[in-house]
Amino acid sequence: MQRLAHILRLGLKELTSLRHDSVLLLFLLYAFSVAIYMPAAGSVIGVHNASVAVVDEDQSLVSRKLTEALQPPEFQPAVPLAYDQLDRSLDSGLYTFVINIPVNFQSDLLAGRSPELQINVDATAMSQAFMGAGYIGRIFERELLDYASPAGSASRSPALLEPRALFNPNLEGGWFLAVIQIVNNITILAIILTGTALLREREHGTLDHLLVLPLTALEIMLAKIGSNALVVVLCTWVSLEVVVKWALGVPLAGSLPLFLGVTALYLFASTALGIFLATLARSTPQFGLLAIPVIIPMLLLSGGSTPLDSMPQWLQWVMQLSPSTHFVSLGAAILFRDAGITVVWPDLLALAAIGLAFFAIALARFRRSLAS
Repeated sequence: MQRLAHILRLGLKELTSLRHDSVLLLFLLYAFSVAIYMPAAGSVIGVHNASVAVVDEDQSLVSRKLTEALQPPEFQPAVPLAYDQLDRSLDSGLYTFVINIPVNFQSDLLAGRSPELQINVDATAMSQAFMGAGYIGRIFERELLDYASPAGSASRSPALLEPRALFNPNLEGGWFLAVIQIVNNITILAIILTGTALLREREHGTLDHLLVLPLTALEIMLAKIGSNALVVVLCTWVSLEVVVKWALGVPLAGSLPLFLGVTALYLFASTALGIFLATLARSTPQFGLLAIPVIIPMLLLSGGSTPLDSMPQWLQWVMQLSPSTHFVSLGAAILFRDAGITVVWPDLLALAAIGLAFFAIALARFRRSLAS
């Protein structure tokens, strides 16, 4: 009970210090509001409002039908373009797609000669270019099938495919980005808050005052982890309710209490990592430099930005040792797929094991730094 009382009083001291740190408070407010809303509302994964120009050398019914088939919101209305302006418009970046329909395209199609048309793509706009080229190909294939066999285009195809998205029917990229931004910001803040809290104690000389009190390294460390984790969990809950569900309109199917519990478990691991880095650094700028090569791989290689399956096998094994990998998997499973503990327990177990390992290593290093 005495240890719990020490941890509680130290935690209240940490919260009081954070309350008077206006820079960190502003950073918290920004990280769980603007930094989530703007990427989710402004960034689009996929093809949206792509610019298109058409060089129509055929001037036929089929060429006009193909031009009119490119409709918003995926594409802007097609702009007619002269043939001699094709290369210049692509070089200047005026259009992402420039389609060239050759002379006699309709007559060759009706004669069964399999005519070809050219789709020029500005591949510097990577996501829109590669996905948009596939969109245009499927749109043109459907239109030409309808034109060649208006009575029943389905009979010309060996199979009729009707894809249905189970968890995100309209394929809204903002839904995914909002949750990933929260996961990323939790990772950043968990490491930065605890690391700067420890370094602030050392730079202000208050860590020496704590050492003359009947306190242990374990109590000091648990107080810092618990208080900062409490702040991040509360900010996560408010952000999910206000920014994600209300402002962005993302329907979260899963259990928020379960996700917040998983967040607390993840913070146990990531805040311990922040304390470990703070014991290696001599000052706050050094801590920032040490945190960069740790945080960036945790964000980029956790499976939130790119699927783990697309990475080399050895890298997939290495990232299983990162708590962020399991947290991304747990977040998507709980919030989007409404997965329960019976489904996500392997990741929960792995996250708990990694957290205990990180905590033990950080505690040993913290004790050694206090002794020195």
